[in-house]
Amino acid sequence: MSGHKRIILMYISDVSGHRNAAVAVERAIKLLSPETETLGINAFSYTNPISEKIINSIYMGVIKRMPKIWDYLYDNPEVARRLQKIKDSIHKANSPKFQALFDKFKPDAIVCTQAFPCGMVADYKKMYNSNIPLVAVLTDYAPHSYWIYDTINYYITPSEDIALRLIKKGVTHDKVRPFGIPFDPKFNSPVEPYRIMHRLKLELGVPTVLVMGGGQGLGPVKAIIDSLEKAKFPLQEIIIAGTNQKLYKSLKKKIKRSKKKILLFGYVNNIHELMGISDIIITKPGGVTTAEVLTKRIPMVIVNPLPGQEISNTSYLVEKGVAVKSDDPKKIHLIIDELLSNPGKLSRMREAAAYIGKPQSSMNIAKLVLKLAQRHV
Repeated sequence: MSGHKRIILMYISDVSGHRNAAVAVERAIKLLSPETETLGINAFSYTNPISEKIINSIYMGVIKRMPKIWDYLYDNPEVARRLQKIKDSIHKANSPKFQALFDKFKPDAIVCTQAFPCGMVADYKKMYNSNIPLVAVLTDYAPHSYWIYDTINYYITPSEDIALRLIKKGVTHDKVRPFGIPFDPKFNSPVEPYRIMHRLKLELGVPTVLVMGGGQGLGPVKAIIDSLEKAKFPLQEIIIAGTNQKLYKSLKKKIKRSKKKILLFGYVNNIHELMGISDIIITKPGGVTTAEVLTKRIPMVIVNPLPGQEISNTSYLVEKGVAVKSDDPKKIHLIIDELLSNPGKLSRMREAAAYIGKPQSSMNIAKLVLKLAQRHV
């Protein structure tokens, strides 16, 4: 097939790690092949704009109020089996919308960074006997059953361990590539700590702790700040509230009373710089954030991970020696003091991060996708 290649990238939810992962792959594709045409789509709002809002609010409600229910639903083969008929009917209803989109855009490859759109495209391929290359990009250390479809050409996994778990679930070895979770290639560029710290009026030589609650500013950020006030070590904090305006406003009042130096930000575009000057990060273990932190080699402290993906990610990171888990945000100062008093442990955590990080993930995925698009006829 001659001419420019066309690639669709699908995710769900506009403020999410899934979208960030899709954007990261898209940027890498543009770096390697500027003439390639790309189209990023929130597949859920594209096919079901009304139900997207309802399901998003149900999901957030369940996670906040009934986390054990989410834990039960997540990667439960029995639940997956019972949902099969509902899933089949949703996919069947959405296939004509996909056909219209694909007829118009004529993609040479499709990349999905979330299981829901991946399943819809996989079923579309079967229904319409399509040979469009489909690449599934897993953005968590949990290869659950909702990803498994015969018509997926390649699975990109966060690590070799997760590749093996996917193979045990029945995916053939030749379809799996442990390239890592994609993130913006700019995280691989070195930063100038002195210049950034000078600009932010932070003190050189004082440990810097970065606190992040994810893009939506979830997590016990207030309790963490209260606890850090009790830390014996002198430290300075950078707090990221994300898109959570309510949290940002209440933290703005709170930090005025703080004894520590605290910088507060909402949603930022220079997180790679802020990570580059941080000694420890207290964060939610979202897949893309984790990949960024690993490439920056920052020891992680994970507080109250949510059931499902976050607990799976936490188990993996703690097992690999790059993170410490805390179930009580009120005691976070004890962990920070313990880490800062043990430079050897911090150094081992940084080495472990360097060992399991996949700095070239986005570029390697982009190369594979472009090769598939080139072959597509």
